[in-house]
Amino acid sequence: MSSSQRWRVVRADKGAILVVPDVGVPAAALAEHEHEPEHEHEHVEPLRAVLARDGLAESDEGRVVPAVGDYVLLDDEGGVARVLPRSSALVRDTANRTSLTQVLAANVDVVLVVEHLDPDPDLGRVERLLTLAWRSGATPVVVLTKADLVPDPRGMGHDVERVAIGVDVHVVSVPADEGLGPVRALLAPGTTVVVVGPSGAGKSTLVNALAGREAMATGERRADGRGRHTTTHRELVPLAGGAVLIDTPGLRAVGLVADAEALEHTFADVAELAARCRFADCAHRTEPGCAVRAALDAGELDERRFDSWRRLEREAAYQERRADARLAAAERARWKKITAEHRRGHRPVPRG
Repeated sequence: MSSSQRWRVVRADKGAILVVPDVGVPAAALAEHEHEPEHEHEHVEPLRAVLARDGLAESDEGRVVPAVGDYVLLDDEGGVARVLPRSSALVRDTANRTSLTQVLAANVDVVLVVEHLDPDPDLGRVERLLTLAWRSGATPVVVLTKADLVPDPRGMGHDVERVAIGVDVHVVSVPADEGLGPVRALLAPGTTVVVVGPSGAGKSTLVNALAGREAMATGERRADGRGRHTTTHRELVPLAGGAVLIDTPGLRAVGLVADAEALEHTFADVAELAARCRFADCAHRTEPGCAVRAALDAGELDERRFDSWRRLEREAAYQERRADARLAAAERARWKKITAEHRRGHRPVPRG
């Protein structure tokens, strides 16, 4: 039996989950983080630690792993009874043989794709993260950090804008508090923003600047210029204005979970060219009337971007095949269980 009180997952780690009442996420979590006097939040329940049985909970889509940002119902024993339907979900492939996927954050409105300008931004990584963001159902926004460390941050920002079609790109320097105004404007009351990007991009430093307090631990860059992993878990960070941020660990490898629509958003320029090819099934190699090859030959389409599109297209197709195989296996297991139960129900009763 479960209560009708809706809770939100603040942190989830191997079945151990922290939740707060949905009606008071910022106030409750701020009170816990800042140790404010109890009487100032006397009508708000504090963080509560709960469990998910076997690390899973029921949902409309079967048993799922509760994720940060999820809305859940609790049972009378203090466990997660049910994960409520997600309005959006930022999902990555686990990149292993299980064909399972991992929800990085649920019910998010904005995905901040954070990339550093020093070292130079990785355009392929930006494209990959934007594809995940488009697939999530949330609005992607690119934030380029460390503008104070490069001589031409605006020029580098324009380079990223060319691959972030239809996406706002903000160039910022957190130490100088420059360029953060448009990012802060995204944090309207009730908005959930998730921050993703590589280690060393300054995600936690950005979160702290937006939160106006030391909400996440930060670390110095290593001598080789690469980032240190200062965030080791996903956590919902409440803001005084009523928005919430979800910080995530740095992603070394980003397993792609995408569909055709997400790829078309990220590679709108390539998709538009492909639609103009003479043949609908054009492979963009030697076919006559290939608009993509013509654009490549004319220098109108960058070879790197075309290769990135083809690579992500192949990865998305592969992941889809793995997911289909997993669903087929689950369906076979379900019918095997039903058949076994049916047979047990028709066994003759032993005579005494």
